[in-house]
Amino acid sequence: MTALSPHLRQATPVVAARGEGVHLYGEDGRRYLDFTAGIGVTSTGHCHPKVVAAAQEQVGTLIHGQYTTVMHQPLRRLVDKLGEVLPAGLDSLFFTNSGSEAVEAALRLARQATGRPNVIVCHGGFHGRTVAAASMTTSGIRFRSGFSPLMSGVVVTPFPTAYRYGWDEETATRFALRELDYTLQTISSPADTAAIIVEPVLGEGGYVPANRAFMEGLRERADRHGVLLIFDEVQTGVGRTGRFWGHDHFGVTPDILVTAKGLASGFPISGIAASEELMAKAWPGSQGGTYGANAVACAAACATLDVVRDEKLVENAEAMGKRLRHGLEAVADRTPGIGDVRGLGLMLATEFVTEDGSPDSETAARVQRAAIDEGLLLLLCGAWNQVVRMIPALVIDEAGVDEGLQAWANAVEAGTSGAAER
Repeated sequence: MTALSPHLRQATPVVAARGEGVHLYGEDGRRYLDFTAGIGVTSTGHCHPKVVAAAQEQVGTLIHGQYTTVMHQPLRRLVDKLGEVLPAGLDSLFFTNSGSEAVEAALRLARQATGRPNVIVCHGGFHGRTVAAASMTTSGIRFRSGFSPLMSGVVVTPFPTAYRYGWDEETATRFALRELDYTLQTISSPADTAAIIVEPVLGEGGYVPANRAFMEGLRERADRHGVLLIFDEVQTGVGRTGRFWGHDHFGVTPDILVTAKGLASGFPISGIAASEELMAKAWPGSQGGTYGANAVACAAACATLDVVRDEKLVENAEAMGKRLRHGLEAVADRTPGIGDVRGLGLMLATEFVTEDGSPDSETAARVQRAAIDEGLLLLLCGAWNQVVRMIPALVIDEAGVDEGLQAWANAVEAGTSGAAER
């Protein structure tokens, strides 16, 4: 008999039968509060009626109009709608299917536009599993090991991860920018550097936000050296952090923006945005793909953007994120094994540590499993999987946040008491 790969292991034992809003329902009929959102994908919740209606209507009209063969109206509408929320000057778009593909498209554009080979990535960043994207990923060895040689031309520089270094944010930021200058002087000459790519909040790397001084420092150096600045907003975009784009917290605009995940509430679509002048520097034939900008996915994305606007989900993410963070911090204050609570908006995480401050992946896993028993679905991240992350749909309300916090408090008590007993 055939079966799925043994490495496709689910983080929970739930066999989902249906989803509605912030809840998933198992085949056994049990309801779960979903704080995974398909890894940040179901931004408007499971099966939002307006997204469902848009997709259903499109399925009955045109499912696939290959976008380098014919044009279709859902794609035109999506371009217009994204124009309303993209940073000024990023007025040219290219669409593909996944975050990894979009990251690779951004890298290809940067190399072709500058004629330079190298890309600088931040330590702890996650950019995907395809060869180039995995080569740029440094959030964990599981994403890049076992299929070397990886792509050449990747240079790693520190991210201001203050908690890991044991410093305050200002010190960590000074260190990271100083090391970037050293990298440009010793490893990758500016004349060889096409781009710097960074997540506004490290995702798989542990939900670590950047800060204004660091992002401004990257922008200044990129401008000084003629290097392109790429923001990987695959997970942080479309309202996740309490701003429409994660970089909106820092007042810095990229040269290339990468988006995916929450853009279409679960339908596969991703893309990059740049200025028309920069996008025109891509080589002929370098942008395309069979399924990119699928008509149904475009229709779902248009509906998603309408829901985000009309239901004020960006503002809701900010407000509910504050409420959720306050509750997480309250639990942390009474739990010695919690070292840090961090994040932005509805992209929040709790890091578990041992008595000597080392990453405690065992306790994090116990708490994640205990949360399932409480009806709360969560995911792990961080280099050692020592971080439990929370990314509920942007439609969550106060009742949902409070329900999640109660389940979290119970799970932490159960998971950490098990550690104490041993």
